[in-house]
Amino acid sequence: MKAIALSGFANKFAGSDDPWATFTSRDEAVKRAAILHALGPGPIGRVLELASGNGSNSQAIARRALRLDATEGTAEGTRLTARAVRDCPRARAIRLAVPSRLPRSRYDAVVVAELLYYLSADDMARVASDVAGVLRPGGRLVLAHHRIDFYDFAQHARGIQDRFLRLTGCRWRVRQVRACSRWSVIAARKLSGD
Repeated sequence: MKAIALSGFANKFAGSDDPWATFTSRDEAVKRAAILHALGPGPIGRVLELASGNGSNSQAIARRALRLDATEGTAEGTRLTARAVRDCPRARAIRLAVPSRLPRSRYDAVVVAELLYYLSADDMARVASDVAGVLRPGGRLVLAHHRIDFYDFAQHARGIQDRFLRLTGCRWRVRQVRACSRWSVIAARKLSGD
């Protein structure tokens, strides 16, 4: 495996507004429905989305959030996310490559989809710490990731969500929302005292 860099993602978005067919693929629609189910019906106060890509999930999440900060590491993806949420006045697209200081100090929910295995182990540990620091006690963390490896990952997909939760140093109540042979979506509630 040779990890893709942000420039690689920028090139993909420059070549296509939807390089992975996230707006049109049936499988992606099923995954997005699982992410929304994991979030709950809403309204949800402040929601942070890391690595929003082209905004295909952001658009759906924004309808449940009182405030959505959809972050994306590339200028191209940030532009696409902004376009996806342009009709959602309480959502904003923010260019932010993680690990980095997160936009707000407190969130009610955090969504991390298709990101963790692109990070080095050290960067993932920092993101885990950052997410744990901004998610309020009782807040919900939604993780949606592949279970199989792709050529451009920095880390193996198997067990990535469990590793991330351990790295937060928090206690979680975890629920498997949906899984198939290719991907898994979990909802983790941050327990009080963490």
